[in-house]
Amino acid sequence: MKTLNDVKSKAAEEVKAEPEKIDFSKVKIEPLFEEAVDFDTFSKSDFRAVKVKECVAVPKSKKLLQFTLDDGTGTDRTILSGIHSFYEPEELVGKTLIAITNLPPRAMMGIDSCGMLLSAIHEEEGEEKLHLLMVDDHIPAGAKLY
Repeated sequence: MKTLNDVKSKAAEEVKAEPEKIDFSKVKIEPLFEEAVDFDTFSKSDFRAVKVKECVAVPKSKKLLQFTLDDGTGTDRTILSGIHSFYEPEELVGKTLIAITNLPPRAMMGIDSCGMLLSAIHEEEGEEKLHLLMVDDHIPAGAKLY
């Protein structure tokens, strides 16, 4: 007779399955910058964990998504990002992302974007690929990255 512990153990074993093997042999990445940035300049960048409260396509734009973010301040932050060809808005709600929060506001399609979401890009078989940096949901909104 199986006990509840036997069922839990089997479920835990299934979760520990082999991680997906990814073939990076056809990936092309941009070369590293040759120009060095001094530490004081780098330290001025404020990188924060942000939680996606809402994400919608910007009307009349093929590329832009409008994010409403919890940045830990108690006031919603709006960031626009030209990533609609890589993500549908509804799949990003609830995710924890990384943003640089101290860029000056920039108007896009008449909406102020107050920061920038970080993503990784590369080329694969001649096609650009983009992945937003998503982190563990246990990281609270507003947590500073060093």
